[in-house]
Amino acid sequence: MGWHARLSLDYSLDAERQRTIARHRHSGPLRVLQSLYPEGDAVCHNVLIHPPGGLVGGDVLDIDLQAGSGSHGLVTTPGASRFYRSEGEPAVQRTRLRLAPGARLEWLPLEAICYSACRAGNHLRIEADPGAELIGWDVVALGLPGASQPFAAGSLQQHVEVPGVWLERGRIDAGDKRLLDGPLGLGGHRCMASLFLVSGSPLPRARREAALDAARAQCEASALAGSSGVTSTHAQVVVVRVLAPLVEPAMALLRQIWQAWRVQLWQMPPTLPRIWSM
Repeated sequence: MGWHARLSLDYSLDAERQRTIARHRHSGPLRVLQSLYPEGDAVCHNVLIHPPGGLVGGDVLDIDLQAGSGSHGLVTTPGASRFYRSEGEPAVQRTRLRLAPGARLEWLPLEAICYSACRAGNHLRIEADPGAELIGWDVVALGLPGASQPFAAGSLQQHVEVPGVWLERGRIDAGDKRLLDGPLGLGGHRCMASLFLVSGSPLPRARREAALDAARAQCEASALAGSSGVTSTHAQVVVVRVLAPLVEPAMALLRQIWQAWRVQLWQMPPTLPRIWSM
């Protein structure tokens, strides 16, 4: 029997003080730390923690995050999430992000590591009302190549969805060498990362082009220029793709683009969460 943990995190705007307030409820080993305001009252930073440090077969994490009208929340984690070896049952994380009109949300968890012989399921659903915007990312590391622990067995089921706008589903099996090592697949890379801007309304052309140009400039200046790119196949979504041999260079590139988008699109300083510097 695995652990089933749930966390509900709700952001609301105190209009009198122009302060974003976070309220949360949890059951099982999943919670958030104290709210922080390193850039003033308008933006509430929270750190999501899972005390066991990883998931094994049968574990399920359910995260439900809602940002109310006018609020601005930023959520990150203190370290990587880990999908460990499973003897049969899958380990699943399900995340639902809901944004009311005019809300802003930054979903910035550190990477998910898929250990050899895991059976992992990672599901993300984003629902944004008109006028709301989200900047978020999803980073996956297959195995621990730096520690000589390759992704030799197991699988990952990945699902990212913005209903009616964007849907991605994929399965990575450790035995699928054509996918893992082929030039039309991961090309031998073991870290895959996506950064996305999601809007509840179609982005004006000039703003959409600004997001694309800012991301392309960072990609072209990066050591990962040959394995990164940016696209927008729908007026409500801009997506950056990155492949890398290890997590660190991919994460560094995503942070640079996230900071550039903050400045370019939201006219906000590129303030890093405090936990990242600890």
